[in-house]
Amino acid sequence: MRIVHIHECTVPISRYSDKELDRGTLTTSAAAIRTDVVREGRRLVGYGFSSFGRYGQSGLMRERFIPRLLKARPEDLLNDEGDNFDPSRIRTCMMSGEKPGGHGERSVAVGTIDMAVWDMVAKVAEKPLYRLLADKYSDGKIDEHVPAYVAGGYYYPDNDVAQLQHEIRRALDLGYTQVKIKIGSATLKQDMRRIEAVLELVGSGENLSVDANNQFDLQTALRYGAAIKPFGLRWYEDACDPLDYTVQAAIAKSYEKPLATGEGQFSLQDARNLILYGGLRPEIDYLLFDCVHSYGLVEYLRIISMLEEHRWSRRRCYPHGGHLFSLHMTLGLRLGGTESHVGTFQPFGGFADDTVVEHGYVKPPETPGIGFETKQALWDLLQSLGKD
Repeated sequence: MRIVHIHECTVPISRYSDKELDRGTLTTSAAAIRTDVVREGRRLVGYGFSSFGRYGQSGLMRERFIPRLLKARPEDLLNDEGDNFDPSRIRTCMMSGEKPGGHGERSVAVGTIDMAVWDMVAKVAEKPLYRLLADKYSDGKIDEHVPAYVAGGYYYPDNDVAQLQHEIRRALDLGYTQVKIKIGSATLKQDMRRIEAVLELVGSGENLSVDANNQFDLQTALRYGAAIKPFGLRWYEDACDPLDYTVQAAIAKSYEKPLATGEGQFSLQDARNLILYGGLRPEIDYLLFDCVHSYGLVEYLRIISMLEEHRWSRRRCYPHGGHLFSLHMTLGLRLGGTESHVGTFQPFGGFADDTVVEHGYVKPPETPGIGFETKQALWDLLQSLGKD
């Protein structure tokens, strides 16, 4: 059992479902790991991609991490029984020779390959990924389904509020009940109009979160916090620079409602510093670490262990991403919930094409692996990447 080859490519993505709007320059990386394992007469391939919000990582993967895996002895990448690949040993191989610290976006390149590894491992085990995770890390226990909110709410260049309401209506029509929108790239007055327009549709502040994308200094963050506090929003996300723990702690001291952050922490060490110095409150706040951006699921499992040592519940974790991988993680590890990119970042965002959303709850597909085969536009892209 060995890895035969690893393919990768960079793909443009857009924050908007409307193809007529400016797509910008945002990209993501996709990877395919071909093995010599055969299932139903076909060579087994694991697939992954680098989530959203950071750029593609082809250079790092091609120059450092892929060559290390292909040069490794096949047995060094397997579990003790030799009947499957070992994600932790594969991670160790990829990081061979790397110095501590300097995480940058190196963590995204490793996390991209890590997603493909877990798809591969679950396919070898002939299980959906969430069942494999539940068996290994949740005593075999799983929830019936996962609460999911729709992320998006980006600013539209024309008719912003009307377009935003149209986007939210589409999400509600699909069966979702909770949504998240952006703030901080307009005036406070305009952002309040956007919030009020969405509240007209979702009915309660508990059904709406806002995300400032780490843009605010302390005074601006406090000003926004005071303005939105009466709405009782589900959470106020990423108000300040992700590594400015002093400002984060000051915001937490002032804003009595739930905060959410963690998307900008790319390692166990970053996550630990956030917990120790960011002033977050385990009883009300939420942690949004992006597994793929932070060295992958192997590292995410270490982060969960650290959180539990500091008396944080897994239920406070809502992994960033809004794709099939984060959905499997949430169910298999019994996290609090996940986001869903229904119309954004296509074809990668969102879940299976036939996903049924009931009162804001969803389930992953039952196919072995992550189930990219159930999302046709994405499967067409990935399948072409994984061919000989």
